[in-house]
Amino acid sequence: MRRTLRRPQDGGVRRVRFAPSPTGTLHIGNALSAVANRAFGDWLLLRIDDTDRARNVPAGEEAIVEDLRWLGVDWDEGPARQSERAERYREAAAALGVARFDGVTLVREDGTATYHLASVVDDVDFGITHVVRGNDHRPNEALHRRLHEALGSPPPEYVHHGLILGADRKKLSKRAEGATVASLREAGIPAEAVRRYLEELGIPRHDVHLDLTRIRRLAVEAIQALPDEELAARVGADARYAPVMRGARDLSEAREYVRLIENPGPATAGDAETLARFLELADLPPRDLLRELKAAGGDLRELRVALTGATTGPELAAILAALPPDEAARRVRAAIERG
Repeated sequence: MRRTLRRPQDGGVRRVRFAPSPTGTLHIGNALSAVANRAFGDWLLLRIDDTDRARNVPAGEEAIVEDLRWLGVDWDEGPARQSERAERYREAAAALGVARFDGVTLVREDGTATYHLASVVDDVDFGITHVVRGNDHRPNEALHRRLHEALGSPPPEYVHHGLILGADRKKLSKRAEGATVASLREAGIPAEAVRRYLEELGIPRHDVHLDLTRIRRLAVEAIQALPDEELAARVGADARYAPVMRGARDLSEAREYVRLIENPGPATAGDAETLARFLELADLPPRDLLRELKAAGGDLRELRVALTGATTGPELAAILAALPPDEAARRVRAAIERG
């Protein structure tokens, strides 16, 4: 269920933040928070919560930035790294006069701020008006409100959204299929499909299950909607193969389709009559040609094998649209000659 965030009482802009820890590629649930914040916020801060050094991984921040840019999520300020604001947190802790607050540690023994202090101080300093984050942070709301009050700052509006769970209704492991932005990208899912799926979820009130079937359906639609040149660039192929690529379910399959066309396996004619009839009709538009060939009892599977060396693949009409007529005829003749 979608929710609409209220504007600040003074009518100002909605200032939001997306604050991942640099632990590598974004979990799909974190990506939901990023997209939700960008959709509802007028101004977005990208904050890197890197105070817990034990959880940080090398190049973790770079992976997050790459994922956000791939998804088309931009930000207005940042990345602001908490590791670079240690002095500010010490000042805030000194103003509070305590290292623990409501029984919760604010400052570690080594003098570094914990998540709770650093997060609230950052929200104060950057003027955050709305905090949109997952339900797993709901238990922190009361403490963070009291910290804001202790620091003399009005707390932001807190909105907690449902989490994206696995099919077993448990927390979705990063190792699960489709659980990370990087895994979806590597599987050939276009960024537009992932972004649209997350936008459809909006800010869910309750937990939702990862719907890979919906993502794959959106991937097909995204591929069909891409301009020829853009589709070709993503696949790494010539734009003349766009008709073939457009029938693929993802960009990986589109690359495989192009490979079938560019580098067909050797084929022999099991039904030379079908291939001979094809040569007679070769001047017709692809769909008309296939209609005539089928009406005459031709074996379209035989034609596919002659053109690509494979029994499955993109639509025959798309193959014929992508291949120059003389090249298609050459392949058919070669199959006939090989017998």
